[in-house]
Amino acid sequence: MGAEDKKLARKKRKLRIRKKISGTPERPRLSIFRSARHVYAQIIDDIRGETIVAASSLEKVIREDAELKAAKGKIKLSLAVGKLIAQRAKEKGIQKIVFDRSGFLFHGRVKAISEGAREGGLDF
Repeated sequence: MGAEDKKLARKKRKLRIRKKISGTPERPRLSIFRSARHVYAQIIDDIRGETIVAASSLEKVIREDAELKAAKGKIKLSLAVGKLIAQRAKEKGIQKIVFDRSGFLFHGRVKAISEGAREGGLDF
């Protein structure tokens, strides 16, 4: 399977998922994006079409964490991003969300973000 085929398969999965879920003001959508080096998470209200809170592995808070610098791999980083997005969501008064994995398979870094968000107190 070539790179183009993988991208197309992910886009098809993403569209299939997005037909079934959407974020509302009561239960916004936690959308994940995973690149080769970083992970990004944002909580979106699809009715108004705006991002409420966002977090990524590029942020200064995460990059300068000594424990995360010492850790090998990206899963611990993803767990920290999940906890950070949960903390920011709590500050905005968000407790319940809908999880959108954006066509990525639910393992590795995507799973780590969801576990971090659950540990941080988000309910989904």
